[in-house]
Amino acid sequence: MNTKAKYTSWIKDKAKELGFMSCGISKAGFLEQEAPRLEDWLNKNRNGEMHYMENHFDKRLDPTLLVPGAKSVVSLLLNYYPEERQRDDSYKISKYAYGTDYHFVIKDKLKGFLEAIREHIGEVDGRAFVDSAPVLDKAWAAKSGLGWIGKNSNLLTKQVGSFYFIAELIIDLELEYDTPVTDHCGSCTACIDACPTQAIVDPYVVDGSKCISYFTIELKNEIPDYAQDKMDDWMFGCDVCQDVCPWNRFSKPHNEPLFNPKPKLLEYSKQEWKELTQEVFSEIFKKSPVKRTKFSGLKRNIDFLENAADAD
Repeated sequence: MNTKAKYTSWIKDKAKELGFMSCGISKAGFLEQEAPRLEDWLNKNRNGEMHYMENHFDKRLDPTLLVPGAKSVVSLLLNYYPEERQRDDSYKISKYAYGTDYHFVIKDKLKGFLEAIREHIGEVDGRAFVDSAPVLDKAWAAKSGLGWIGKNSNLLTKQVGSFYFIAELIIDLELEYDTPVTDHCGSCTACIDACPTQAIVDPYVVDGSKCISYFTIELKNEIPDYAQDKMDDWMFGCDVCQDVCPWNRFSKPHNEPLFNPKPKLLEYSKQEWKELTQEVFSEIFKKSPVKRTKFSGLKRNIDFLENAADAD
């Protein structure tokens, strides 16, 4: 076995040992196919108020501008599918936000991973990324053979569906590279048909500014009136296009204790969410992704849902 193959094999074994669901590797370079797609998406204002998506256009498409001398993108998936779900008569929270904020959990794992690589291989320069930098995570994961981009624009994997986080190490080490897998969406349009706000405007194209996740997390202004009867009881995020995807029937519960929710999150009814106080918000959502909306944002979302119910 040559050195490249040896290092590649070791890195993939280490990823499993650290609890990652899978690991794929691709050659760092310019994402030629994604460039016109991203440009078109931005030109059509499908990012809404997410102006940060317009920044660092070149860096988003070329990791060698983020990590000088980068040779490889090591893409990693971490399962977050929960064992237990919220009660039925509740305002809903996206499953990725049930437990501790994934940025903290994954960043720690990646730091340990990079240290282990350096201990085992020697001086390797690189950086860890968890969706908070201009890196096209899904494109790299697809290039690394970890799945294909589905019609809902999420990465889908045959054996496990799509309820996982994507992260990467971009390093200056040459490795053996994986090849992309084929698209297995076929003629299925389950996600397009089920989207409450018709945010999937074309197969494989999501208008971010119409998505319930955007309304409940990213949008700082008031949620538009036209969404009033389309929110499907989501107060933070939305999982509809994933819940209906046939590939997610293969989802299995994660084994990361930090992703387990506080009991109140699962037990609260709509009435209890309506009566939420700042104090209880801080207790339930300590170190949670939900803190991003702040108490005032979550209250705004709950009030909007409540008004929609009253209008019915």
